[in-house]
Amino acid sequence: MTAEPSGLEIAVVGMAGRFPGAGSIAEFWDVVRQGRNSLATFSVDDALRDGADPDLVGRQDHVRSYGVMSDVDCFDHRLFGYTPRDAALLDPQQRLFLETAWAAMEDAGYAPRETAEPVGVYAGAGQSAYLIRNLLASPDVLATMSHHELILATEKDNLATRVAYHLNLRGPAMSVQTACSSSLVAVHLAGQALLSGECDLALAGGVAVHLPQHEGYRYQPGSVLSSSGRCYPFDSRADGTVPGNGVGVVVLKRLADAERDRDTISAVILGSAVNNDGAMRVGYTAPGVDGQVSVIRAAHGLAGIDPATISYVEAHGTGTSLGDPIEFEALCDAYGMDGPACALGSLKALIGHLSAAAGVAGLIKTVLALRHGTLPPSPYFTEPNPAIDLDGSRFFIPAEARPWPATERPRRAAVSSTGMGGTNVHVVLEQAPPLPASPPVARAEQVLVLSARDDAALAEAAGRLGDHLLAQPGIPLADVANTLRHGRSGLPRRLAVACTDRESAAARLRAPVLPAGDAGEPGVVFLFPGQGSQYVGMGRALYEREPVFRHWVDAGAGALDVDLRDILYPAEPDLAGDRAAVLADTAVTQPALFVIEYALAQLLMEWGIRPRAAIGHSVGEYVAAAVAGCFDFPTGLALVADRARLMAERPRGAMLSVSMPAADVLPLLTDGVDLAAANAPELSVVSGPDGAIERLAAELTARGVRHRRLHTSHAFHSEMMAPAVAPFERRARQVDLRVPLIPFVSNVTGHWIEAAEATDPAYWARHVRATVRFHEGLLTLLREPGQVLLEVGPGNTLAALVRQHGDLAKGQVVLGTLPHPRDPRPAGLCLAQTLGDLWSAGVAVDWARYEDPGRSRVPLPTYPFRRVRHWVEPSGLASAAAELAPVPVPPPGPRDRAGQVLAIWREMLGIDPVGQDDDFFALGGHSLLATRIVARIKDLLGVELPGSALFDAPTPRRLTELVERTEREAGGGEPGDLDEESVAALVAEIQRLSPDELRDRLRDAEVGADD
Repeated sequence: MTAEPSGLEIAVVGMAGRFPGAGSIAEFWDVVRQGRNSLATFSVDDALRDGADPDLVGRQDHVRSYGVMSDVDCFDHRLFGYTPRDAALLDPQQRLFLETAWAAMEDAGYAPRETAEPVGVYAGAGQSAYLIRNLLASPDVLATMSHHELILATEKDNLATRVAYHLNLRGPAMSVQTACSSSLVAVHLAGQALLSGECDLALAGGVAVHLPQHEGYRYQPGSVLSSSGRCYPFDSRADGTVPGNGVGVVVLKRLADAERDRDTISAVILGSAVNNDGAMRVGYTAPGVDGQVSVIRAAHGLAGIDPATISYVEAHGTGTSLGDPIEFEALCDAYGMDGPACALGSLKALIGHLSAAAGVAGLIKTVLALRHGTLPPSPYFTEPNPAIDLDGSRFFIPAEARPWPATERPRRAAVSSTGMGGTNVHVVLEQAPPLPASPPVARAEQVLVLSARDDAALAEAAGRLGDHLLAQPGIPLADVANTLRHGRSGLPRRLAVACTDRESAAARLRAPVLPAGDAGEPGVVFLFPGQGSQYVGMGRALYEREPVFRHWVDAGAGALDVDLRDILYPAEPDLAGDRAAVLADTAVTQPALFVIEYALAQLLMEWGIRPRAAIGHSVGEYVAAAVAGCFDFPTGLALVADRARLMAERPRGAMLSVSMPAADVLPLLTDGVDLAAANAPELSVVSGPDGAIERLAAELTARGVRHRRLHTSHAFHSEMMAPAVAPFERRARQVDLRVPLIPFVSNVTGHWIEAAEATDPAYWARHVRATVRFHEGLLTLLREPGQVLLEVGPGNTLAALVRQHGDLAKGQVVLGTLPHPRDPRPAGLCLAQTLGDLWSAGVAVDWARYEDPGRSRVPLPTYPFRRVRHWVEPSGLASAAAELAPVPVPPPGPRDRAGQVLAIWREMLGIDPVGQDDDFFALGGHSLLATRIVARIKDLLGVELPGSALFDAPTPRRLTELVERTEREAGGGEPGDLDEESVAALVAEIQRLSPDELRDRLRDAEVGADD
């Protein structure tokens, strides 16, 4: 922008649409840029097959042309929580606008359902042809739907509020009805709401679906419809327009806010105005010159610009002999006859007149022209309408696309729209200001997160993103990651890819099999490993780049006689071997693990990963206790350092890992060898004097038992540690031990630690000597459902033990953080993937604390809707794909009530099969549908249930029980209480009776009933 901003500018930050010949904005630009005629022509058979009136199709003046949009009968009902039946009853305009609003939000980089700021919705739609032509013509619908329910599903007044409900948008939600100018008026009103502060983001647009699409229309001389099936705005051949179907939505934001938040801006609205012609025209449906001139001048004034600086106008341009000259006269009057040349165009020539969606379609076309720097062509144009003096004006109509370079000022354009009834709107646009350069990236690793309603959609979304990354190499990967994290809703099926470059990211995203996660709401359990997992360099990348991690490592570095940083992160690679020997010293190992694991836990918590519970292995339990609040970091580190020193002072010993259950190992232990740890059902660790361990190893070899000598200097958790117990207890008594705020599992007992244990110095003293009952601890942990188990420390020893555990639930997520020393992946990449996997499992990651500041929102592929056909045929005979045809319901009588109730569920939900224990609300049921099912049960089974029946009995099984109980309580049972043999005998007896005998029997039964 060259002029000083007024503060009234509105940025276009997102767009989505579907139009004749174009299923996306990218395809729409191809239509516009190429000037491609996208109006469909069709045969008589096509028209009849689509349900057109045979009398109309047979006429000589029938024009078989229309702006047809694909898949108007399809909808992703699962994404929006509709049952197939309810989806089939919902007006296609409402369905299309829902999907398009979702896509527009994503294109802008804002997550539907999860955007915190108030978002407004301003939308226009046409009359519901689906209600008139399809639903009201279906006996099945009329038999099962109330008038209120039909209106709720089809009334255009519900368009904006339905979007607000399904996308959780809490700004103003208004349906706008000004006929053909509805959607551009919606844009104007959305901009006003932004400027007044009623919302911070706004969706605006419109939708039009006339049915049947292949019906065509009847041409009448002098009407607004074309005789040729083509539309020629401002041309000498112009004799009318061609109707069309389409939907478009733009996302708007105050320009200053969009620049601050680094949104991608496609264009800027400098000003807009709306008015009405009043009575200043020849008739109610005719356009007027004065009103159009007035609204254009008002828009110019609000924009604060000279109209001579505008070089393209997207006209209303219906191609009618009356409307075009009136609009051209108004444009000349408002823009002036002199000045720089200004291109003129009308989208209706290519896709027809989209009525309520026409204005936003023209706006999107113009925004794209500004963005691409291309004046769109009008290849249809040959010579002007005789009533239009094109040569005497500053306007011209380009036959071919031509470059539209920016001069000393940015490109400017305008869009006009006029509604039948006289409401005019004019919008002035300017090309977007350049986006400032992205700041440098502090973290090389990026986490790309994707989610979808099902695996098929997730795979398609991943493939699309992979293709996009390769096709758009100029987009910073950090901006892509930022947009995915903040601009997409978290849906159930999830995928995360940690990467450092777009090529590797694209390869993983385009893989045929993707490791998707199913998001729940799990708690996270921290697992802290013990001695043996340490290595020189553990966490080095985090120390260099993560301030939180570095703070805690620095805080603990001076706790020993040597600086832990010099041991863990030697300045010269050649020193690693020497430092490894130092790190192997117990007196150094244990404090080093405590510091690294505690620092890593603090970093994870900084990123929003807070543990629900914890467990540690040996010295790892001290980290668990510190994180749980039993003691602070300095106290815990001092305790661990003293513990390690006391243990290191004991005579050296050995430890052996044995592939046997602890119960089978115990009888083999002699010569001072003890059970040090029961790690898994088939994995134990023994500890004792070096010679005794060698003898045991020989015996195990003879028995064919697998075993492995551990790289330890001492016989931990054995009798050889007993002399360290009392001194350590005295040391622990000097510490203020507190009750844990986070539960953790005890190594000593294998159960949740009690407050009395956690605060007892004697417990921590026993911990030095006692067997580590890790297997029992895992049993305790795994009894708690809905958990993600996360190893917080170097390597994957504990994660491996968990994965081998017999009680691990199928699909339960087990993750690590820092790689094993033999793992070639960088530590930062491993941790980034862990964050992504946590998110995939449903854990709430605080991405804002993880990512680099100042990243941009960038356009990315939007959600791949899994559309299914949901349609009610006008005849009432639903097609095979309609998913609405009522399922035959058995009549009341001596029949299985369970089967009858199931049939009613299938009919009303539009789902087959339905299981006896399926939950009504999980299948997409809602209160209105519950009322319909109750009414259907009364009609077909004669059983009157309360309106709350589905809330009290939400499964077919429970509802059947309620039906049967209600029948019994009504008195006397039912014919179904008789078995088949009894019924057959009763029928045979009745058949033997004469008419007089049967009458007497019935009279006696009535008297008996009265008694």
